[in-house]
Amino acid sequence: MDILLLGKTGQVGRQLQRTLAPLGAVTAPGRDALDLRDPAALQDALRARRPDVIVNAAAYTAVDQAETDPQTASQVNAQAVAVLARYAKTSQALLVHYSTDYVFDGAQSRPYTEDDPCHPLNVYGASKLAGEEAIHASACDALILRCSWVYSPQGRNFLTTILQLARTRDSLDVIADQHGAPTPATLIAEVTALAIGRHRKQALPRRTYHLAAAGSTNWHAYARHIVAGATARGAAL
Repeated sequence: MDILLLGKTGQVGRQLQRTLAPLGAVTAPGRDALDLRDPAALQDALRARRPDVIVNAAAYTAVDQAETDPQTASQVNAQAVAVLARYAKTSQALLVHYSTDYVFDGAQSRPYTEDDPCHPLNVYGASKLAGEEAIHASACDALILRCSWVYSPQGRNFLTTILQLARTRDSLDVIADQHGAPTPATLIAEVTALAIGRHRKQALPRRTYHLAAAGSTNWHAYARHIVAGATARGAAL
């Protein structure tokens, strides 16, 4: 099985290089080799490599910056995804694509299910929803995995940000009115590999899935847990 992995340097992409390797030959071009803002280059790369599986862990994730740069957010999160979906449809390939909880407005008090209506409140969420819609419109063979509160020791995420701030500030102000489930990138990558294997055996139908760790917390409690855990392990904060 030939697998094309996009976004290899991201939190999830780093872990996917490990978990996808047992499934087949993994090609993982960097951003310098394949610019998702260039649809023609992306089409040429797909035709040249002809992958059986595309795992798209690449995304424009700068939520605040997307408000002033909607074009790039759309190019990466929606238009590039449409190119991948069209290839998957015409080549009978499997597309695994990661989306986000930002497709929802966060207004309801219970956890969101896959069947809840989407209502993004910002450019980033709207661009990710447009990517999902492009996949559905293509009718390609796809698994859409919505993730949230992703963390890992590398990259920019809530975990690494809190640790950095704790080293430089005497106190932190963190909101407590937003709830979610912190989900390690390792879990997402491991579940992805399992999902691909099950799907190829026709044991997992194509559809949208929510992929998150069990339980929930809020940002304030999560920050306290991070600082307490780091202190207990002897970190200088």
